[in-house]
Amino acid sequence: MSFGKNIRTYFEGEWHEGDIPVMRAADHGLWQGSSVFDGARLFDGLVPDLDAHCARVNRSAEALMITPTIAADEMVEIAREGLKKYAKGAAVYIRPMYWAIHGSDLGVAPAPGVTGFALCLEEMPMPPADATTTLATTSFRRPVLADNVCNAKAGCLYPNNARMLVEAQRKGFGNALVQDALGNVAETATANVWMVKDGEYFTPVANGTFLAGLTRKRHMGLLRDAGYTVHEAVLTLDDFRTADEVFLTGNFAKVTPAAGFEDVKYAHGPFTKKARELYMDWALSRPL
Repeated sequence: MSFGKNIRTYFEGEWHEGDIPVMRAADHGLWQGSSVFDGARLFDGLVPDLDAHCARVNRSAEALMITPTIAADEMVEIAREGLKKYAKGAAVYIRPMYWAIHGSDLGVAPAPGVTGFALCLEEMPMPPADATTTLATTSFRRPVLADNVCNAKAGCLYPNNARMLVEAQRKGFGNALVQDALGNVAETATANVWMVKDGEYFTPVANGTFLAGLTRKRHMGLLRDAGYTVHEAVLTLDDFRTADEVFLTGNFAKVTPAAGFEDVKYAHGPFTKKARELYMDWALSRPL
């Protein structure tokens, strides 16, 4: 089932209208889970960091032992060509994807050099700037590189994120504040997480248990360039319970304010608003 609407799919060298089938029953990516993807955004005529997202999907493929077959700059041009069919002002989710087609002699490892590729465009509105979420703890944790491909945006990681998200939602909250194997905060179930304390920004240090996002990196640079203090730090659940503001960053919504963490309430405060303002001002320099 598709996520958005008005879908266009690039597959086998050409654009197709709609959500077409691209994977076969015996493809390694289907039954062994060897698939990776990335996500970028078109909104307000802007495509910020599209090149970085296309480059990362190639790195993710290599991390999962899949041979990438499309250069990042070529992928950018494919996406731009497909986006021309959308109405002015449309908000579109841009998702390049790879999967292995054949397995090795034993079937488990992906065979090198034979790779499926598709790029899917789905019209999907940006969440409103004032849309907030709430957070809860979860019993599920982020894996480590020794037992999972934490250095890739891999489809096989997402069932664990889904468990986190569903558990939090069953408790009446919008998202999960997720710990790593040592019990320190890593991210949320769907995005990187930030907190503000005494006028300074904090985000969990990238320790290899979660994907330190491109949007997270962009926010770090923009905030520092604007003169704010940004810390990558080891953070606990108690740090978030005593924070002044908390927000999420990721490609889908760019900035999502958190209104609370279980019984703790947060204001949609000036530092969260400033982070979004700086990002949107920068994005204006990245038109389609």
